[in-house]
Amino acid sequence: MERTSNIVTANYSFSVVLEPQEGGGFTVLVPALPEVVTEGDSEGEALAHVEEAIRAVLAYRRAHGIAIPSDAHPEIRRVTVAA
Repeated sequence: MERTSNIVTANYSFSVVLEPQEGGGFTVLVPALPEVVTEGDSEGEALAHVEEAIRAVLAYRRAHGIAIPSDAHPEIRRVTVAA
């Protein structure tokens, strides 16, 4: 942890899921922080938005005494169904 102007900061790493959208752009999910869902017109914009959203959620969790989870490691599988 790093101390900056009497504020303790820590670095967190979270896996994110980028979902391409049919009309373009990406939706981004953070499995470890289910309250984080954001989007962007490009991959870079989507990743910038998710960083901002993660910071906001971490600040909220700290302020309200809610635990910050460790990263989730999502596994993606394809399921085919007949409907």
